[in-house]
Amino acid sequence: MQSNNLRLVVLIAGVCLVLGAFSFLRGRNDPAPRPDPAAEELAVPQDSARESGDLPADAPASADRARPRGSGSEGHGMTGSGASQAASDAATGSPAAAAANPGVSRAASPGSSGAGSPGSSGAASAGSTAAAGPGAGDTAAAPAAPAAPRVRYRSGEDPDFAARMGWPVEMPEPLAGAILPNRRIVAYYGNPLSKRMGALGEWEPEEMLRRFDQQVEEWRQADPSTPVQPALHLIAVVAQGDPGPTGKYRAIMRDTLIEKVYGWAKSRDAILFLDIQVGLSDIRELLPKFEQFLSRPDVHLAIDPEFMMKSGHKPGAKIGTMDAADINYASGYLAELVRKHNLPPKVLVIHRFTKGMVTNSKSIQLRPEVQIVMHMDGWGAPWLKRDSYRDFIVREPVQFTGFKLFYHNDTKKGDPLMSPADLLKLRPVPLYIQYQ
Repeated sequence: MQSNNLRLVVLIAGVCLVLGAFSFLRGRNDPAPRPDPAAEELAVPQDSARESGDLPADAPASADRARPRGSGSEGHGMTGSGASQAASDAATGSPAAAAANPGVSRAASPGSSGAGSPGSSGAASAGSTAAAGPGAGDTAAAPAAPAAPRVRYRSGEDPDFAARMGWPVEMPEPLAGAILPNRRIVAYYGNPLSKRMGALGEWEPEEMLRRFDQQVEEWRQADPSTPVQPALHLIAVVAQGDPGPTGKYRAIMRDTLIEKVYGWAKSRDAILFLDIQVGLSDIRELLPKFEQFLSRPDVHLAIDPEFMMKSGHKPGAKIGTMDAADINYASGYLAELVRKHNLPPKVLVIHRFTKGMVTNSKSIQLRPEVQIVMHMDGWGAPWLKRDSYRDFIVREPVQFTGFKLFYHNDTKKGDPLMSPADLLKLRPVPLYIQYQ
């Protein structure tokens, strides 16, 4: 009896073993569809996959990353890493891409019944309304827009940086006869008594004027929308290395020389600038000496802080400095002449290539009778000149801007002279251009 029972148990166990093996083998070869994680991931929009946990935790979440604005003090639009991140946004359908494309709705949100979310009933199909955004119907979600092209600016050329610094400046409405901003001044600078101080003395008058005409025409061709106002810029008070009879380290040019250059200007329908290098004098002492010229409608003023030696050093030993109070005195003096003689507004040019050359720039007063140009006066390679323009002109807005080009000093190390096209890329675009 026991032997029979043992045989029965062994028989039943054998049958179960055979049936189990058959079921196992059938399950491995069963052709019925089974969820394929890889295929499911392809069918699920990437945003839904990230939310449901189907993507790794370290997948890019670009919406949480700030797009860099460049290094240093000036923004450069979207830089390389920012552009790459934008491409990632577009590829993954991230919230940043959705924000850039409000018309593109996200596929599946947390807790939805769409595919890929916890508790979903199956893979999403192309026509699934559960995966589509509100109102999408049976149409597939629109593809994300391509990333915006990368924009990079060189120093001094970024319009957003200029706007953050305060450009364009609020200023009085231009009075009748004002030169700026409707015209661009293009000037030759120097002194006929020196071949080393600039274009006015480097060549004989006829050759100088011929070259001047060519330079003016180059600007007319480069920017036909802005008429050119030709100008000759005469250094009427020249800083000296010796104290001279007055002990002021400056030399005042004779009236006859000023009249000669004024005549050259008239022959080209040009205006004249009288430039003052103060030395150890005071601007309040010097300006009245030129009233007979500044009372003319086509004569304007420039002051060079490089040679305003308030420290008592002789010119050239250190770079001088000029305060807003000095500029306000000069502009007030000019404004009084405009009112007294019923003149068109005067232009006042202030040279600058270091921060310390002009102090308290925020206190410079703007007047309807005077248009102030802060003039970038440094020489060197183009990149260095653009840096100086950004740091000392754009960063401290006053009213209008100028830019100086040196035929020799800018090019003596093999660098090219900046062209009108180069300068027209600056922001703000300079309206006073000077050649030395």
